[in-house]
Amino acid sequence: MGRRRVQTGTRLPKALACGMLEDGGRVLFLVRRDDNAVEWIEMPCVIVPSGRSPFADIKEAFPRLTGIDGQVHEIVLEGRYNAGSRKRRFMVPCLVFKVTAKSMRAKPAPEFSGFRWLSLEDAKDQKLGKNAAWLRSGKPAV
Repeated sequence: MGRRRVQTGTRLPKALACGMLEDGGRVLFLVRRDDNAVEWIEMPCVIVPSGRSPFADIKEAFPRLTGIDGQVHEIVLEGRYNAGSRKRRFMVPCLVFKVTAKSMRAKPAPEFSGFRWLSLEDAKDQKLGKNAAWLRSGKPAV
């Protein structure tokens, strides 16, 4: 088995940190539209480089991505995320943090075309973006 070569100075991803804002059994998902007008859904998330804290990174990124000032809590789901490509997989943990907020009015970042409130089961049937593919195999945290 060959060794993987990594360029010097390349910061490897440590994890994918996601924020799960739940309201009455439904979870906030952001919608991204590609060049062919196909809509893909994903949770608000950020790739955490090595040497950084997943908790701190999602706490900083969640308001920027959703426009909602939320409070980040404990990990509620765990999964595996492919931070590489289909050909060269590089699996890292996906950590989903519970988020609570007083106001549920979302104003997504410009990179997203909108948002949807879906149950986790309904979301699995939607077209999932690369950052949400872990959702099909995610497990509740113990």
